[in-house]
Formats: sequence, C-alpha cells, structure tokens
Amino acid sequence: MVYGDSTLVINQLNKDWSCSSEKMDAYYAKIRKLEGKFYGIEYHHVVRDQNQPADQLSKIGSSRAVVPSRVFVQDLLVPSIKEEKEVEEVPPAEQLVLAVPSSVTDWREQFIKYLTNSKVPADKTDTECLIHQSKHYVLVDGNLMRKSAKEGVLQKCVPQDEGVKLLHEIHSGSCGNHAASRNLVGKAF
Repeated sequence: MVYGDSTLVINQLNKDWSCSSEKMDAYYAKIRKLEGKFYGIEYHHVVRDQNQPADQLSKIGSSRAVVPSRVFVQDLLVPSIKEEKEVEEVPPAEQLVLAVPSSVTDWREQFIKYLTNSKVPADKTDTECLIHQSKHYVLVDGNLMRKSAKEGVLQKCVPQDEGVKLLHEIHSGSCGNHAASRNLVGKAF
C-alpha cells in the first residue's frame, strides 16, 4: 500500500491521468520498474486534512519557520532521478557571467557619472532618458542606490554579473521554483 498526498501523482500512478511533463515521466518510469519487485501494489490518495503530520510539515517548509528538533530536513538540490532523454543543461551562474561580452560596460556607470559630474551622453534622446531615470537614483558613499517608489527605501544597485549570481542563488536551493513568484521577488529585493 502506497499513500501520497498529491492527487496528480496518485492519479498518474493509477493510470487515471497521463504524464505531460518530461520530468514526471522519468519518475513514472522509475516507479514502473520498481513495481516488478512487489507481489502487488496499490496507490491511495490521502487528503491533506486527514494527514495532519504531513500538513504540519508542509506549513513549516512553506513558512520558513524553525524546524523542530525531531524533524530531519534534507535539501534536494538536484533531481533524484535522471531523465531518460538528453536534456540541455543550463550553465551555472558563474558560466553565465563569463558569457556576458566583456565589451558590455557596467550599466551603473552612466548614472554615477551623471550624479557626480553631470556628464551626459552625446545623443539628445539618451541624455533625456538618463536625466529622467536618474531622478530615482542617489549616491551613498560612492554606491549607487535606487529609491523605491512607495516607501523611499534605498536599494543597492549591483553590476550585471553579481545580479546573475544573486538570481541563480535565489532560484536554486530548497525553495527553487516551489516558492511563489511574489516571495521570489521579495527575496531578490
């Protein structure tokens, strides 16, 4: 007897629903191989309301609360099953930074030059855009900061390569893509 709280997974294993995701196909295939090692197997869906321990654990995980000492936590940073098909791997953030052409200048330079020396680009349109956009920026101890729209909170401006590393770090780890988009945006800021 196998019990699970995911309607999707249980219905796929009971062959009521089909798999439409390549990642799920890999898990589905692995489970089908393991089924041969049992005399019989049944999959049952447990409604979360009837599974209080699992419900409490999911609430702890989603709220980032302190994990009780009796609970063991293991962050899975990579899928536990390799997909059967060859998948193009996404390069880590360090390689993405190297992929940025070296001729690309730091986006912050034009704002810093304008705020310190009032230097503007030669093109009239670029100058107007820079002056308009620079109203949202201020220099604090030589660091470029952006004033948030509502509260006026200062947010540190980072170069592109550092931003890519930060976003990679935010999108990986225990939350990964499971966090809501609003949480990821808040985490980035």
